[in-house]
Amino acid sequence: MAQQGTLYIISSPSGAGKSSLINALLTQYNTAGMMMLSVSHTTRAPRPGEVDGQHYHFVAVEQFKQLIERGDFLEWAEVFGNYYGTSRAAIEANLAKGIDVFLDIDWQGARQIREQMPTKSIFILPPSREELECRLIGRGQDSAEIIKGRMEKAIAEMVHYDEYDYVIINEEFEQALFQLRAILESQRLTLASQQQAQQDLLQRLLAE
Repeated sequence: MAQQGTLYIISSPSGAGKSSLINALLTQYNTAGMMMLSVSHTTRAPRPGEVDGQHYHFVAVEQFKQLIERGDFLEWAEVFGNYYGTSRAAIEANLAKGIDVFLDIDWQGARQIREQMPTKSIFILPPSREELECRLIGRGQDSAEIIKGRMEKAIAEMVHYDEYDYVIINEEFEQALFQLRAILESQRLTLASQQQAQQDLLQRLLAE
C-alpha cells in the first residue's frame, strides 16, 4: 500500500530564505520524485521566463471565478487586483500517490487550508531584523521605500509563527536545509506512516 503523502505549508516573511530552501530541498533530495512544490493558479500575466503549468497555471479572471464557484480551490486570495488559488484536486491526487506537497503560502492561506485537511506547517524566520533587512537590500531590486514597506509587512507576518508546527531559524543556510529535511524524514517515520507504508512487512513480522 502506498504511503500517503504529507501536505506541508511553508511560510516566512520575504527575505527569510523560504524559496531558496524549498528549491535546494527539491534539487538535492528529490531523486525519487516524491516531493513537489504546488503550482498555484493566478490571473496575473506571466512574467518574462515564466512557463504556464510550471511556475503558475495562468487563467483568465472569469475562469478563476468559475473555479471559485465550483469549490475547486483549497484557498484563494486577491492580491493587488490579481487572484491566486491552490487547486484542491491537484493536491489530493499527488498526496494519494505518496508525494509530499509543499505549499508556499502566507499565514492567512495556511489558516484556510488547516480547516479543510491535515497538514504539517513550517515557519521560516530570519536570525534578526537587521539580517532580514540586509538580505532585502542585498537583492538590489527595491528602493528604500519599498524595503521599508517589506520590513513592516515582515514584522506583521512573523507574529503568527506560533500557529505553526515547526519553526526554523535560517541563520546558516545548510543547517536550515538539514533541519527542513529532518522534519520530512521524521514525518515519514511516524507510527501511522510506517503502519501504512510497511503494512505487508509488519504483518509478516508479527504473524504467529
